[in-house]
Amino acid sequence: MRRIILTSFWMVFIAELGDKTQLQIMLLATQTKSIWGVFIGASLALILSAILGVLAGTYITKFIPPSYLKTAAGSAFIIIGILTLLGKV
Repeated sequence: MRRIILTSFWMVFIAELGDKTQLQIMLLATQTKSIWGVFIGASLALILSAILGVLAGTYITKFIPPSYLKTAAGSAFIIIGILTLLGKV
């Protein structure tokens, strides 16, 4: 259990570091005096999105094998990356 917690933590931490969401939160923090409000709101949003991801993953894998999901997710990331490089996204 400890290993999956640490793995999940580092995956999310690294993935979110420097992304558009973090930059938007930084901008919001500069525009308000309630930095704890920004922190709590952003934290709750991340928690909710993680819960939705876990529940969706648990439900979907009852019908689709995880190996297919990995392939589909990898393909989607590659396609989005190519479209981003081409300026289509």
